[in-house]
Order: sequence, then structure tokens, then C-alpha cells
Amino acid sequence: MLLRLRRLPARFGALLRADTAGVRAGFVALVVSSLTGLLAGAVLAHDSNTLNRLPGLLLLVPAAVGMRGNVFGALSSRLGTAVHMGTFRLSRRLDTDVGQNLAASVLLSMALALILGVAAKGFAVLFGVRHAMSLPDFVVVSVVGGLIPIVVVMAITVGVSALSARRGWDLDNVAAPVVTAAADSVTLPSLFLATALVSVHWVTPVLASIGAVVCAAALVVGLRAKSLPTLRRIMQESTPVLVVSGLISILAGKVEESGLRSLQRYEILFLLLPPLLSISGSLAGILSARLGSKLHLGMLDPQRRSFSAIFEDLALVYALSIAIFLVLGVVTSLIGIGFDYSRPNVFSVVGVALIAGVLATTLTNVVAYFSAFTTYRFELDPDNFGIPITAAVSDFLGAVSFVLTIALLGLT
Repeated sequence: MLLRLRRLPARFGALLRADTAGVRAGFVALVVSSLTGLLAGAVLAHDSNTLNRLPGLLLLVPAAVGMRGNVFGALSSRLGTAVHMGTFRLSRRLDTDVGQNLAASVLLSMALALILGVAAKGFAVLFGVRHAMSLPDFVVVSVVGGLIPIVVVMAITVGVSALSARRGWDLDNVAAPVVTAAADSVTLPSLFLATALVSVHWVTPVLASIGAVVCAAALVVGLRAKSLPTLRRIMQESTPVLVVSGLISILAGKVEESGLRSLQRYEILFLLLPPLLSISGSLAGILSARLGSKLHLGMLDPQRRSFSAIFEDLALVYALSIAIFLVLGVVTSLIGIGFDYSRPNVFSVVGVALIAGVLATTLTNVVAYFSAFTTYRFELDPDNFGIPITAAVSDFLGAVSFVLTIALLGLT
């Protein structure tokens, strides 16, 4: 046992040497994710009054933002597996493997936008949110705000996949951070733009009705596409887990709402929250994608759960997490000073980023590990389950870790 422990640093060093370019690309992707997440945080801080003006909106925000990352993160995970297996080919034809994957992602995005809007209204009633938005308001914000980013995020996902295949990067290290960053930076502003349509006389009910019909039709078409077996399988396997992950993300919104007073006291916390949740989800997504690829390639035995077998993957995730959360804390502090956001001292901001980030990543890694092995043992595709489950759980656990860390450091 002692000999094995002594070998672990050497194994980690060998991993870094074997894929230096891939590890570097993964870190750069996380840095990009941090910067775009900070932009999303700036939007959240700037539009914080909208959260007060439209009660219940904060329940929808994490779920709607996270859903884009869930759907297209899972797409990137499947494309990453295709790259590893040598079957990745770009094509405009719908009946190809890549074509069916893209179509499934679009249909899932449309269907889940409707489901999340309805679910957010249901949770607002369940939690007793006073003066919450109406059902048509929730549907319009979710559908209109959620559909705008589809083309952008999908284009980025495919572009990163093609570039990784051409450059020889490990897509599992790169895709999750980039896709999550794209989803955050595009979806959050889109949601707030869509709030301009809330309670607009007859416009809101009409848009809500049209959106409901179109999105429901997308779900039915995807589930009944017998001539496109890959698309149909993705829809059948992904819809239940994406619905569950969306509900968990709505709970994350409730947790964030409980910490709203602290967020409004220190504007810099608004800035920090989106990238922290995004990065912790991305890191767990990297672990999930790597495990999924190894299970597909037969490099892991689904019947044996061994820490030693995945040590390199965990070591990589934690090395990246400590580095990136330190960078995030420092950069957030500098932005707060430069733009004169209300804030605690620098050490508190860096402490929130590092403690909450590593705690959220640790908790979510446990979920990523068990979800990958469990789904594969049941002959399901872990690429369809790993990213959505870990991303949704990371939203909730990240929000809990964030609120707990704020309380721990006395920032309430």
C-alpha cells in the first residue's frame, strides 16, 4: 500500500508529460470559462434590481443557464468519445452520427425550455414566493431567453470538437469548460433581455402559447424519430435526467435566493457566483467525460471501483481546481477594486472562491464518479448522463457551498 502511495506522484507527473498540450489547453479553457463567467456575473450584478422586480426569476436563472451547459456539455462528451474512437466526422447530413447528435441537442433545448418554465412556476407556488411571475411570464422568459443561445453554443461546441480532433487535444479536458462558459455568457443576458416581454398585455400570453406548442412538438418529434435511432436514443435517455437536473438547479436558485441579502450587501459576490458555479461544474464535467471515455474504451472495469485506477483523473481535476479558483479569487478582487464594487477584503474574496470552489468540486466529483460507473453498468451511455447530472448537482452543491462559505467567513 505504501509503495502504491509513493508511486502516485510519479504517475501524476507521467500524466502531465504525456499530455502537456492537453492539460495546458484544459487550463486555458478554464481561464476562458472564468473570464466569461465574470461577464455573466457582471450582468447579474447590473440587473440585480430585475430579480427584485420579478419575484421567482432567481428560481429559473440557474436552471435555464445550466440547461444549455447540460445539453451541449453532454453533446461535447459524446463527440469526445467519437474522437477517441476515431468515428468523429463532420457532415451536414441529418442521418449521420454527428447530425443526429446536433439535432437531438436542439430538440432537447427546446423541450427543456418549456418544462423548466412550467417547473419554475410550480416551485414558486410551492415555496410560497409572494407576487411571483405568472405562468405565461415564466414560459416566455424560459423559452425566448433559452432559444436565443442555441445556435451560438452549438457552433462553439462543434468548433471546439473539430479543433481538438485536428490538434490532437483531449476533448474531455477542453470541452466542458468552454461549453459551460459559452452557455453562461450567452444565456444569462438572453434571459434578462427576455424579461422585457413579461406582462406585456396580449404579447406575453400569445408568445407563451406559441412557445409551448413548438417546444412540446419538438419533444414529441424527438422521442418518435424511429428513422433516426441515435437521435431517438439520446432523447429517450437524456430527457428524464435533464428534467431531474433542471429541478435540482431550481432548488439551487432557492438556495441562492436565501443568500440574496449577502449578495446585495457585497456586489462582488454577484460577480463571483456565476463563474464559481460554472468552473466547479466544468471540473466535475472533465472527470465525468474522462471516465466515460475510459469506460467506452475498456480502460476501466465497471465492476471494480478502484481509487488507484482513476488517480490521474482526480489529481488532474484537483490541480486545475486549486490553480483556477485562486486565479478567480484574485481577478475578481481586482475587478471589484477597479469598478468600485461593494466588497469585503481581498483575502475574504479569495477565500470564498477557493474554499467554496474546492468544496463544490469535491462533492460533485463524488456524484460524477458514481454516475459514470452506475450508468455504464446498466448499459446506458454515461456521456448522456454524466455531464447533466454533475452540472445540475454542481449548481445545487455549489450554491450550498457558496452560502456556507459566506457564513463561515462572516460575510452574512
